[in-house]
Amino acid sequence: MRNILVTNALPYANGPIHMGHLLGYIQADIWVRAMRAMGHDVTYVCADDAHGTAIMLRAEANGISPEQQIANVQKEHIRDFDGFGVHFDHYDSTHSDTNRARASEIYVKNREAGNIAVRPVSQLFDPEKGMFLSDRFIKGTCPKCKAEDQYGDSCEVCGTTYNATELLNPKSTLSGATPVEKSSDHYFFKLPNFGEYLQKWTRDEGRLPVSIANKLDEWFEAGLADWDISRDAPYFGFEIPDAPNKYFYVWVDAPIGYMSSFENYIKTKRPELNFDDFWTKDSDKEVYHFIGKDIVYFHALFWPAMLEGANYRTPSGLFVNGFLTVNGQKMSKSRGTFIKAETYLQHLNPEYLRYYFASKLSDKVEDSDLNLDDFVQKVNSDLVGKVVNIASRCAKFINTKFDNKLSATCAEPELVQSFIDAGDSIAKAYEAREFSTAIREIMALADKANQYIDEKKPWALAKVEGEEQQVHNVCSVGINLFRQLAVYLAPVLPTLAAQVQEFLKLDRFDFASAKTALVDHEIALFQPLMQRVDPKAVAAMVDASKDSLAAAAEPVKVEKKKEKKVEKKPEPKVGEAEIIGIEDFMKVDLRVAEVLEAATVEGSDKLLQLTLNVGEAEPRNVFSGIREFYQPEDLKGKLVVMVANLAPRKMRFGISNGMVLAAGNGEGVWVISPESGAKAGDKVS
Repeated sequence: MRNILVTNALPYANGPIHMGHLLGYIQADIWVRAMRAMGHDVTYVCADDAHGTAIMLRAEANGISPEQQIANVQKEHIRDFDGFGVHFDHYDSTHSDTNRARASEIYVKNREAGNIAVRPVSQLFDPEKGMFLSDRFIKGTCPKCKAEDQYGDSCEVCGTTYNATELLNPKSTLSGATPVEKSSDHYFFKLPNFGEYLQKWTRDEGRLPVSIANKLDEWFEAGLADWDISRDAPYFGFEIPDAPNKYFYVWVDAPIGYMSSFENYIKTKRPELNFDDFWTKDSDKEVYHFIGKDIVYFHALFWPAMLEGANYRTPSGLFVNGFLTVNGQKMSKSRGTFIKAETYLQHLNPEYLRYYFASKLSDKVEDSDLNLDDFVQKVNSDLVGKVVNIASRCAKFINTKFDNKLSATCAEPELVQSFIDAGDSIAKAYEAREFSTAIREIMALADKANQYIDEKKPWALAKVEGEEQQVHNVCSVGINLFRQLAVYLAPVLPTLAAQVQEFLKLDRFDFASAKTALVDHEIALFQPLMQRVDPKAVAAMVDASKDSLAAAAEPVKVEKKKEKKVEKKPEPKVGEAEIIGIEDFMKVDLRVAEVLEAATVEGSDKLLQLTLNVGEAEPRNVFSGIREFYQPEDLKGKLVVMVANLAPRKMRFGISNGMVLAAGNGEGVWVISPESGAKAGDKVS
């Protein structure tokens, strides 16, 4: 028996679980269940990734504390995981006392080992606002051409770039005060100290997929750099030991959450386990992380380096999955293919998706496609038409004609034994995470079982006098073959497996329990096990995932003021735009903005909530009615153009401080982006 600790990538406590997330969690859950079915002791833990600026800003926009924000999201995450049968032994949060203590310990050990550097960075400080200023919040005179009203990084007149400290007559755009130069310490993890170690670690056999190890070689060739692990206050996270107002960057304490979640599991549920048995360098236990390919850099470089520097063991392996497309394209709200876990569960059986994903997954780092037409066909053909059909064709005869008992002997011992023997190959496929191979082998057995029943035709034999025993034998063999299929599918379909176990009245349902045939065995009355996928339900799920483009602001009551009588301008004709003067247009302040965070808005099917860096001290919160055409992942990190001097608008979801520009032609809408080379805060003219 092997002792294994399995973790999943921590979902960010800033939004809901969707189909793309579920690919990795379902993959891990299937593997955990399969390894347990083979008799191994597997602990499966996870946690919400609960720190960072984005969560702080989201909580502020929602009018609640960050602690309440992460608690609310955690409840939703646990609900969705439970709904899909992803059952962690323990689900924690990185915002825990245990994680704080473990993160501090690992940091201090690395500091004492000489792996932490502190370097001062000079910045301009607003004495009235009491905060450091980014370049976009400083204006002054260009040190080269002497043009006035220029920002703190470059001159728009002569194109010169410079440090903000070189600007002449600098002023804070926030208070108008003259900034003073102050130094701020930044804390760095010396990743180059581990260059040789990491090159060997990433090439250890079985540690990483070969394609990932090859990709990491590019980073080694480019040269590893020190990693900035600190963030200045205000920040929602853990304060760095002996560094007031300095906080751990979220990617420092997030992977440590694997350790602290396991530690809290031991404290609360399994005190017989020992933390050190799994995490000391001489441990003979196994530790595996299931992650997406987008976070390999952190898990394959920073994480093992931090552990090595703190004298802990490193993961036995990283199991990496690709991205999910739907109908061959990136998930899209306008097409209704950006499907939340909650929305799916309102329309379809979660085991349909578990089976479909399993039929696609292998140990390779490949993207997977959820083709909805193929999804319907495969589930209906394989699970309903092949597997469940075996039981429904045979059980009724056992229930009605033979007092619910299987025959006293196995009439087809070689056939049943061939199904039993196939378990070894299927188990190996599961262990290697070659789920698609396991599914193909199981379905080949299902075809063989149906062929046997079709050849024997128990429904026809039942009409022939004197053939009762033959009917009993054939149907008993059919039930035995069905039992084998259900056991092999149990890691993928745990709910169906539990129903079959109850139907067959079996105490155990692991692989070892299915090594002998069931003879003279009583079964329960057969109940329908799985319904066919209704294409209308799939269409309803897609429709429910679509969003329309209209804005959703509630009217705000304002005091009515006496208005001056003005001449009413004629309404523009259809297809025409109202004519304005250049002086009106010049009032519009267009700026380049970087989308720091994008999220759906609870209670609205039309809006996205955007956190925008406009080169100011604090990001802007903007609500934009573009959910029909964009999903959050499409916008995060993107540069857009916004109206920066639009009066703030009060909406029932919060204050919208600006407007993102987009263009449309009646068939689609496209957010306007600046040309390459632009940066947040640049004026658009």
